[in-house]
Amino acid sequence: MSMFSRTLSGGRQRGAIAVELALIAIPLVLISLMALEFGRAMYTYNTLAKLTRDGARFLSGFDPSVPAEYPTGIAINRMLCGRDTACSDADILVPGLNAGMIRICDRVNSSGCPGLSFGVVPTGTGSINLVRVAIEGYVFTPAFPGASGWASITFDTIGTTMRQVL
Repeated sequence: MSMFSRTLSGGRQRGAIAVELALIAIPLVLISLMALEFGRAMYTYNTLAKLTRDGARFLSGFDPSVPAEYPTGIAINRMLCGRDTACSDADILVPGLNAGMIRICDRVNSSGCPGLSFGVVPTGTGSINLVRVAIEGYVFTPAFPGASGWASITFDTIGTTMRQVL
């Protein structure tokens, strides 16, 4: 057998490909997990933004000056579990979200949004009233904290402001 035929048959190279694959697979798996966690964080942020939008849209049709008819509790339940009635922990749409993180500000009560005005806001076409629904202090916890390098991420305030009935 000649030296040329021995090299082609892979006599000395046996197992080298498996070692190279093992060395490359570790960083590839870590990069994949990091991409997965980043995608989960974006999905969670987007879901929270949609929940604030839905809450503001729901409350924009009600008059906050009539407390008996102003459904803040229903709006919070809709944001937490997607229905009008009270939620259990198993029904929460976004894990870790609770009612204490939700702020509702309007022309009657703007204590949750200091420095902002929501009643009789002048515009180019007249005055409008506003309602703002925000989520503050949500902490995103990765499923693989060691692989992604993140222990947790606290999102900034996520809020939506809409025009409310006069």
